[in-house]
Amino acid sequence: SPNPNPLPSYRSSPSAPPSALPPKSPPPSCTTGANPPSLSPVYSAPPRRLLAPARASAANPSRLGRERERSAAAAAAMRIEEVQSTSKKQRIATHTHIKGLGLDANGTAIGMSAGFVGQAEAREACGLVVDMIRQKKMAGRALLLAGPPATGKTALALGISQELGSKVPFCPMVGSEVYSSEVKKTEVLMENFRRAIGLRIKENKEVYEGEVTELSPEESESSTGGYGKSISHVVIGLKTVKGTKQLKLDPTIYDALIKEKVAVGDVIYIEANSGAVKRVGRCDAFATEYDLEAEEYVPIPKGEVHKKKEIVQDVTLHDLDAANAQPQGGQDILSLMGQMMKSRKTEITEKLRQEINKGG
Repeated sequence: SPNPNPLPSYRSSPSAPPSALPPKSPPPSCTTGANPPSLSPVYSAPPRRLLAPARASAANPSRLGRERERSAAAAAAMRIEEVQSTSKKQRIATHTHIKGLGLDANGTAIGMSAGFVGQAEAREACGLVVDMIRQKKMAGRALLLAGPPATGKTALALGISQELGSKVPFCPMVGSEVYSSEVKKTEVLMENFRRAIGLRIKENKEVYEGEVTELSPEESESSTGGYGKSISHVVIGLKTVKGTKQLKLDPTIYDALIKEKVAVGDVIYIEANSGAVKRVGRCDAFATEYDLEAEEYVPIPKGEVHKKKEIVQDVTLHDLDAANAQPQGGQDILSLMGQMMKSRKTEITEKLRQEINKGG
């Protein structure tokens, strides 16, 4: 027979109020006596919010997998990769781990530092040589490291190069480079010696520097006739902190502006003597709120638009030899035809090197 007073069940009615549920029976007491301790009924509501996603995933087990696949695809689409062509590559070799000589401030060798282990006396001696080079007391002199094979001579030379920095030229070579059927051994040695001798050239130039505020080429009728037009001159406006100046440039400088991809808002400088154009970067006033951008933002130049600027160039004797072995001709048709017809092989003669030495 059915029960006339059925008790409310939690499973059949999960939304029943706590007062409708029967109180829990107290656990058996371990104490003996007439009056056992009374316990009040305690009710804890089930975590329905935590159970709902579990029931949904149990009903559709492939839903969670699809969500994970979509999130993985979105992460793959937002992946940012570094362009390797702009970063300097270095070949992993025997002495790639050498980062310096591993000396402290007093010139004492540290046990394991900068890739070196041991050879404390040799490292300290090379530290003295580095100090002499920085004081410009080693000009015209050479350093010879002698010893048995595999004792660290090449590592010490690379450590000296790392301590001096990238401004001081360092030209490593191996014995197999000397042997050639076309070039003499003395020629190869002399070329590498001149690669390792650096020069710092300081030149004061008059430049026009500032942010480009206007860039408008002026066209005129072509001198050859017809319907074509040619650029007669270029009007460019440059702005600095102190003022603004408008310049009228030759059409050949407009070609240099196009080659440098100069636009309004860029910071450039133009050499007054040669007309060479150099794009420094984009003015920081045009910087946006993005964290990563391809442009390099620079502040607006200080001072006047027309100024004298000191330009420092670090070159080697071999760079001067190669530059003078390939002289630049004129722009007329005869010079251009002569450059096309002549042989591409150039020779750095002893006479040319003597002229370079006199000029240095």
